Amino acid sequence: MTQAEREQENGKEREKEREKEKDKDQQRGVKRPIVPASIPESLQEQIQTNFVVVIHPGSRTLRIGRATDTLPVSVPHVIARKHKQSGQPKHEDPWLLRDGLNKPESNEQRQNGLKMVEQAIWSKKMSTGLRRTPVSAEQARSYNRQVRPAVLDSSSRLKWTNTGQQPQYLVGDEAVYVSPSDGYDVHWPLVRGHLNVHPGPGGSLTAVLADLEAIWGHVINKQLEIPLKDLKYYRCILLVPDIYNRQHIKEMVNMLLLNMGFSAIIVHQESVCATFGSGLSSACVVDVGDQKTSLCCVEDGVSHRNSRLCLSYGGADVTRTFFWLLQRAGFPYRECQLSNRLDCQLLQQLKELFCHLNQDISGLQDHEFRTRFPEAPALLYHIRLGDEKLQAPMGLFYPTTFGIVGQKMTSLPYRSQGDPEDPHDEHYLLGTQSKQDQSSKCSADRKPLSRPAGAVDSELTGPGGSAEPSDPHRLSSGGGGGGAGGSQGEMELGPAQAECLMGPGEAEEQQPSALLSRKSAIMGQFESKALGLDKAILHSIDCCASDETKRKMYSSILVVGGGLMFHGAQEFLLHRIINKMPPSFRRLVDNVEVITRPKDMDPWLISWKGGAVLACLDTSQEMWIHQREWQRFGVRMLRERAAFVW
Repeated sequence: MTQAEREQENGKEREKEREKEKDKDQQRGVKRPIVPASIPESLQEQIQTNFVVVIHPGSRTLRIGRATDTLPVSVPHVIARKHKQSGQPKHEDPWLLRDGLNKPESNEQRQNGLKMVEQAIWSKKMSTGLRRTPVSAEQARSYNRQVRPAVLDSSSRLKWTNTGQQPQYLVGDEAVYVSPSDGYDVHWPLVRGHLNVHPGPGGSLTAVLADLEAIWGHVINKQLEIPLKDLKYYRCILLVPDIYNRQHIKEMVNMLLLNMGFSAIIVHQESVCATFGSGLSSACVVDVGDQKTSLCCVEDGVSHRNSRLCLSYGGADVTRTFFWLLQRAGFPYRECQLSNRLDCQLLQQLKELFCHLNQDISGLQDHEFRTRFPEAPALLYHIRLGDEKLQAPMGLFYPTTFGIVGQKMTSLPYRSQGDPEDPHDEHYLLGTQSKQDQSSKCSADRKPLSRPAGAVDSELTGPGGSAEPSDPHRLSSGGGGGGAGGSQGEMELGPAQAECLMGPGEAEEQQPSALLSRKSAIMGQFESKALGLDKAILHSIDCCASDETKRKMYSSILVVGGGLMFHGAQEFLLHRIINKMPPSFRRLVDNVEVITRPKDMDPWLISWKGGAVLACLDTSQEMWIHQREWQRFGVRMLRERAAFVW
């Protein structure tokens, strides 16, 4: 007899014994309690990670893929839409240009920033102990102005995107290489981490969301080979910035669930996903992107709200500054223009090829680069460069070098303006909490006071050392007088009494400094100023609550994104942080560490990888927002299910 047969036989015998025992009890008249019918436990839905799509939308690059993919699909986050009418004026969102560059003070600010950069380069010694010998732009200019390109091939073998079938839109590289004469508008739907809403053509919220839907749907269909009609079987994980626009996130979730048809979604922050992807429990995450740099301290999967900071500059500003420095050095490709998207792509490649943050590399060096454009010959240029390769990326630490004037350079978390679909938002919670606090304080104040109405007990003093009124309602209606006859004169009310006498709105107006004094001071100080990357890291860590948390953050500074992928960046950033960190923490922190390639992964990949890890976690099962739930409850589901405070 096999083991299975023996177990089956034993089970039958046990069942027979239970039946016999039950018959005996009935004969003896024993009443047993009525046991409710056993309800089978609902089996938790097993989520297959190959049916989870992770979307990390960047300002310049979209990274998207299944959670089981080793690498995501990376495409330029751009769309070209066909003109509806012939002769329609062409519109193209800028690539490297931005507002605030053509002010009268821009050039002066740029020159002042460059002087600070040159001083910083000279003051830091090389590993040999010697100081660098500065190289002026004039030394390279005399050579570069005499350079003439060599023709490598009469044809570059690159072609404009074929628009013979008149497609309504083109996505990714096809949109980048669409001919200016083909009658297409080029749109980048995200700018500096937010939806690119602007007053120009295609700048409405509806149009930007339509662009996002078209780009994401095209990549999912063509690159991931998932038919859009099958998205009802798929789930989605959307990575959002740490400082986000609630209205924009709500519209994006609405688009993914209702328009595109995903069955469920998780919305999570980039910084937390970066720690998941790198395998770190706690870190100060520094995300240097193409157009923005965001900082946040993450501890055990929780993003500290007070430490969040967003700087409105990134790799694109370094590229533009590098072009300005190349022009000072007599850039031999003299037809280069920032308004041409193919030239912008070339400049970005030159930045990645030449720029570094290694101060041991000094003096003039000769380089070469090639230009390949559609309907043009392939050309080879020689160029001689000096300190320009180091000065451009140092603009991240001296942002005045970017020459941006009159723009908001720093963003901090702000309070929600409210949403009519979400009545129980933070305004409601703050209001009800303050009412509960007021009623509890008022009742606590009234309990020890059993005096007649209008009397004042001068022996009982409040937290502020002032007498407490026995009848606060009468005092509030009487204009704050002392007793019934006003013999005590005007009374100074403590904080508890002031809250009792004022409504919740008035209390909030009277106490903004007590609630948000530090944050208001920080906003006033930094929002109009360009904060360097090293100072921003110190500020973000300093906003953590405890010294123990600060110590953790100093020992684990995680740099992600593609904006700081320069040779020597890790050592350069570490040196600046150690030199500028508060002296009190130099004794407490055992080891300051800057991590740029955890697990030998590319920095631009880490956040997306963390989203893929999130799909596999058991704890993420409670975070899914299903399509039917979103249809019924709307944005309230984000407050209930999001892993961060919505």
